[in-house]
Amino acid sequence: MSQLLPFAPLLLKGLLVTVLLTIAGMVLAIAVAFAAGLARLSDRRWLRWPAAVFVETFRGTSMLVQLFWLFFALPFFGVKLVPFAAAILALGLNEGAYGAEIVRGSIKALPRGQREGAIALSLSPYQRMRHVILPQAIPSMIPSFGNVLVDLLKNTSLVSLVTVADLAFTAQMVRNTTGATAAVFGTILVLYFVVAYAFSFGTNRLERWMDPARPSKRVSHGDGRVSS
Repeated sequence: MSQLLPFAPLLLKGLLVTVLLTIAGMVLAIAVAFAAGLARLSDRRWLRWPAAVFVETFRGTSMLVQLFWLFFALPFFGVKLVPFAAAILALGLNEGAYGAEIVRGSIKALPRGQREGAIALSLSPYQRMRHVILPQAIPSMIPSFGNVLVDLLKNTSLVSLVTVADLAFTAQMVRNTTGATAAVFGTILVLYFVVAYAFSFGTNRLERWMDPARPSKRVSHGDGRVSS
């Protein structure tokens, strides 16, 4: 293990790239998930059908193949992406396709009475979604999106195949230099676990914070008044 100490800065730099990839990919995945998930619930076929094709295509094909296609095949069509951009796009689109089903399922799981009540109040479709449906559906999405986040973190190891210097890429470089296979891969195994646990912990805290059943904090002012 001591022979890895000189390479610790390199591994930490690769870890930073992995974390940045995860965060950027998750931001894109959430945006894609809500766009595709809401489109699949639309009454308009021109929105619903393309969203369904997108979701089924990206869920039904390998993310590695998608990554290779974005990085190696797109240049033949005049579109050339740098490795980091191709990696974020592949991660975000692939995980976003899974997230779209989370969004769609969470919204459809709401009691019908919520929609009927909003319609009875003469709310527009946008107002119903913005003020009634999403505030109730989003808390139930958080645990599933937490799983998506951890899965996305693990999938970042694939981007080393398109020369992104993430944790897996730098670990392979250190292994080739030192020959310490067990020590190198044991170290990055621990690093992946620590980051995944941190993400899971943050997701659990966010879930508790957004829980509609969470009691509000009450503050005593000393003069007998109590406020939330």
